[in-house]
Amino acid sequence: MKKVLVVDDSQTVRQQLGDALSQAGLEVVEARDGIDGLERVAEHDDIAILVLDVNMPRLNGLDMLDRLKENPKTAALPVLILTTEAQSSMVARARKAGAKAWLIKPVKMDMFVDVVRKLAN
Repeated sequence: MKKVLVVDDSQTVRQQLGDALSQAGLEVVEARDGIDGLERVAEHDDIAILVLDVNMPRLNGLDMLDRLKENPKTAALPVLILTTEAQSSMVARARKAGAKAWLIKPVKMDMFVDVVRKLAN
């Protein structure tokens, strides 16, 4: 079973995404911000993909992505950015840091699950 780390400061969003991923047969680990997300990555060495929000307290998703890409152990993890942000400069920064996909909230759950499955393989 593939493991997905969902990092979002909204408990409601984490629950909705987690429910959709669990129903699709994926295991879900949740984190409330980038700091919490980095801790979950360190605890779980079998994460197949990360889903990151951009705007979060303590450490935002783009800064978390930068930190992941600096570490050889986590640099190859596929990352999906799921956010309300659509600024081209943010998308470009995320792609440069290694994000594989960018989806805008609100997202259709079937499309979200399809993208996660593709990136996790």
